[in-house]
Amino acid sequence: MDKRTFIKAGSLLTAAAFLDPLTACSTTKKMVVSTEKGVFTLPALSYAVDALEPHIDKMTMEIHHGKHHAAYIQKLNDAIKGNPFAEMTIEEMMTKITDKDGAVRNNGGGHYNHSLFWATLSPKSAAPTGKLVDAINATFGSMDKFKTAFSDSSKSVFGSGWTWLCVGNDKKLFISNTPNQDNPLMTNIVKQLGTPILGLDVWEHAYYLKYQNKRADYITAFWNVVNWENVGNRFASAMG
Repeated sequence: MDKRTFIKAGSLLTAAAFLDPLTACSTTKKMVVSTEKGVFTLPALSYAVDALEPHIDKMTMEIHHGKHHAAYIQKLNDAIKGNPFAEMTIEEMMTKITDKDGAVRNNGGGHYNHSLFWATLSPKSAAPTGKLVDAINATFGSMDKFKTAFSDSSKSVFGSGWTWLCVGNDKKLFISNTPNQDNPLMTNIVKQLGTPILGLDVWEHAYYLKYQNKRADYITAFWNVVNWENVGNRFASAMG
């Protein structure tokens, strides 16, 4: 989508933005559920589209959630019709795709990534606590050092992609980047596997309306709306 089309789309919001909020704010690994096998639906936001202002603006949220994410879901549902992917959860799907499964990789990744992204944002961002903080301090030295490392990694993404905080198979935290809509669950795609507990979308459509080409400003603003309670729950689940 070019920038003119992106801005023009700003006045449009699908009714799907008002579905059951329990889907979007689930803290379990299987946070994305389908209404029936092979049919995925748009998870609702657990907050209003303007609730993240001034850090993430209303129009961006309307387009990003109601248009971009919805489009990934529609294309994913089309791509999995009549094949084994239709019998899988989105998480199972991520572990099975290969570089030959282009449509499922891109659109399934887009669905999983955005679903996690919405759930780990909140207009009421309280400081992280408990074992998550202990793990961050042990791995990165301090919360401030972690934020710096994560932010620097986000700034380094060339083009479109994501930055992740993950729990690895060794139960240790790590930061990684993936291009496009890839994520660390993609066993046959990525080099470093892990369970994502926090992700930052650095595609231009995530920030261009408000921040234009100033990705660094968007990354700084992101820390004001992180739902650390949700991230902490994901960490606990990943640690088993």
